[in-house]
Amino acid sequence: MSTVALATLGFKVNQCESAYLEEKLTQADFLIRPFTAKADLYCINTCAVTSRAAMQSRQLIRRALRQNPEAEVVVMGCYSQIAAEEIAAIPGVTYILGTTEKLALLDYIARPEQDQPPCVHLNDVRTAPAPQPLVFSGFSHRTRAFLKVQDGCDAFCSYCIVPYARGRSRSINLESVLGQVARFLDRGYQEVVLTGIHLGQWGLDFKPRQDLIDLLRSIIEHCPPDRLRLSSLEPGEITSDLLELIANEPSLCPHLHIPLQSGDATILSRMNRHYHPDFYRELVLEATQRIPNLAVGADVLVGFPGETDECFQNSYRLIESLPIAYLHVFPYSPRPTTPAATMSAQVSPSVIRLRCGLLRELDQAKRLTFLQRFLGEMRQVLVENRRDEASSMQCGFTDNYLPVLVPADSALENQVVMARLDRLEGTKLVAIPV
Repeated sequence: MSTVALATLGFKVNQCESAYLEEKLTQADFLIRPFTAKADLYCINTCAVTSRAAMQSRQLIRRALRQNPEAEVVVMGCYSQIAAEEIAAIPGVTYILGTTEKLALLDYIARPEQDQPPCVHLNDVRTAPAPQPLVFSGFSHRTRAFLKVQDGCDAFCSYCIVPYARGRSRSINLESVLGQVARFLDRGYQEVVLTGIHLGQWGLDFKPRQDLIDLLRSIIEHCPPDRLRLSSLEPGEITSDLLELIANEPSLCPHLHIPLQSGDATILSRMNRHYHPDFYRELVLEATQRIPNLAVGADVLVGFPGETDECFQNSYRLIESLPIAYLHVFPYSPRPTTPAATMSAQVSPSVIRLRCGLLRELDQAKRLTFLQRFLGEMRQVLVENRRDEASSMQCGFTDNYLPVLVPADSALENQVVMARLDRLEGTKLVAIPV
């Protein structure tokens, strides 16, 4: 039996695709190994959103070659799509597969190649067909199931490489989505997380058009999980109807991740993001007023070209003033072929590091403030199948995305339990099941 090790970087969409491929490899009689082990085949599902992600992809390639110089190494996904020549320059790579080709991984490794490696298989993502539904039973090491319902993006933010790596926005049809939700429920998953490269665009490419509300209502009507969670949604895609549905539908988790990127109007315009900081402010305030326990997370991109001290302070003050539960802070890094890469007034790395540090301190303060709001309350907790390294307690999440620790008990794994949020331990709540 051949052995295979699979590494995944980047999006939750990548995690969905890797879980699908892992199941297909297992069905083809491959034995799955950790990526740190010696294997016959190494598969690296790459990310290219940041220069750091590209660097990590190269590091994983070299690690695989060190562990077994005789192994076949498949590099696939976004970094392959935009930088095949860079990858091909690394001696030892066997296959380079693009973002659409990677789902046919088994077809490529099963047939003999006429050319010397690396064998490059890339299609033009601008003409990519509708995404292939991922039909699989689940995730080998996860309690929550991630479901890819959409691929690609039409936004073309001036800093973002994703449209060049993933192509235009395309949706997976409703019947396939409902079928995959049902498969996850049959496997006992209590929570399904809907994800996509641009989730809020689901259904807009259909004729007749559908939208995310249609998708949510269909899932709730036909195969509702105990918990249905949404991944990231753009500010302009969070409508009054969506807020009303979250407020009134018990299975929809009160949790929205709403990328901000910048709290300065000039920088947002340079980013080609079509909203004003005032709109973002009003959206967050309306959402948290209509859904009292709502957790709102935000992405912030630090050091975009032209970001002055005043621009940064506008972002900082906006975030500080809002009831945001947590931040994801990213340093800007220029990506090839994007308009921002050639913009004037690039910000120095040292200034970017300083500003990231300030926002990460604000993130810690926001997290603690949000957690403290719920001390002493009773909340439902989904207990996961992993342990906290420091305390050896089991990890979990409430419906509004509070990270929780519960006393270790294997009988609680993958169960939604009622628990009292007893005390803080770092940036997690210790919960006592009742």
